[in-house]
Amino acid sequence: MIDLRLLREDPDRARASQRARGEDVALVDSLLSADERRRSSGVRFDELRAEQRALGKLIPKASADEKAELLKKASQLAADVKAADAERDAADAETQELLQRLGNLVHPDVPVGGEEDFVTLETHGAIRDFGAEGFEPKDHLELGKILGAIDVERGAKVSGSRFYFLTGVGALLELALVNAAIAQATAAGFTPMLTPALVRPQSMAGTGFLGQAAQDVYHLDKDDLYLVGTSEVPLAAYHMDEIIDAEKLPLRYAGFSPCFRREAGSHGKDTKGIFRVHQFDKVEMFSYVKPEDSQAEHQRLLAWEKQWLSSLELPFRVIDVATGDLGSSAARKFDCEAWIPTQGKYRELTSTSDCTEFQSRRLSIRVREGKQVRPLATLNGTLCAVPRTIVAILENHQQADGSVYVPEVLRPYLGGREILEPVAK
Repeated sequence: MIDLRLLREDPDRARASQRARGEDVALVDSLLSADERRRSSGVRFDELRAEQRALGKLIPKASADEKAELLKKASQLAADVKAADAERDAADAETQELLQRLGNLVHPDVPVGGEEDFVTLETHGAIRDFGAEGFEPKDHLELGKILGAIDVERGAKVSGSRFYFLTGVGALLELALVNAAIAQATAAGFTPMLTPALVRPQSMAGTGFLGQAAQDVYHLDKDDLYLVGTSEVPLAAYHMDEIIDAEKLPLRYAGFSPCFRREAGSHGKDTKGIFRVHQFDKVEMFSYVKPEDSQAEHQRLLAWEKQWLSSLELPFRVIDVATGDLGSSAARKFDCEAWIPTQGKYRELTSTSDCTEFQSRRLSIRVREGKQVRPLATLNGTLCAVPRTIVAILENHQQADGSVYVPEVLRPYLGGREILEPVAK
């Protein structure tokens, strides 16, 4: 959530942010109105309570004649205090409910628009000309069959559409990717974490995943627990309700977890193969920093993502995601998109978001500097979403015979293999 004081001081900024996101601008004015009622009812309650306390001191000293009148007044005052208390609570509840619905304030440099209105910031690596090499590239699903690496038919038989098995060298490739990604993160100073896949509602809501993203979340009604779509959720909630000393910042964690997404609204998109699935594994970077350091940390997370994709020898571009595609928690987001040869376009592999103080306010995570205690900033960045990375590796590094070149960074985790060899014609 955002700072109510900032909202009161500069409501036009919040209105502009909502407008840029394509969200309800009137929400800002409704929130300001509820906040005014909350504050005025609070003042009214405090005044009545003060009057009630003063009257309570007078009653024991009053004469018999005066006492009856004072007791009558005290009875009325008690009713007024109760009513004012209820009004204050109602106004506070309305304020908090509206505040939970308001997205983070977007950074002024974010391009305005929808999914297609991003700005390309940089491009890395050369796109292969398969025609010049004399063969037509196969898609990752065909390559997965040739290598004995991917089985979507049995995945669908066992669990339904958008599920899959990684088999043989496919399973080894996932483990290699995870180990290499964790090794890079550890070398950069991140603490490796294996995180829970089930979280409580306050953890999911605190990170902003029960707003516009709620339809994509799996909920276990009987237990009132949510399956995470990213380890960002448990990593953000890890320090929930805590005050962290400033000298301990930055705190950086690299979480590995299974991730679950309903993919609501994606009907007809990426139905073939393992690019868009309901369950996958992911290595996620997460940082806690002082608010004034968040933009610099955002660039660091992006640099680590670029380092990772470059080590996999993949052609990719970096985009500045437009306002309408940010998600409620992010003030700014950069995506790294790898080239997928058989699709003839770049597709998102990693993403990093600066959530400023939005999540820390909702999760009550603060930093202490001397006598001052204030919210801190949180940031997240995907290092390796495994299935999509496998798609990019298989398609970009395939050879004419169906074998696949192994990037050097993965070889120590694949028994020194330089090539993934076909096991079936």
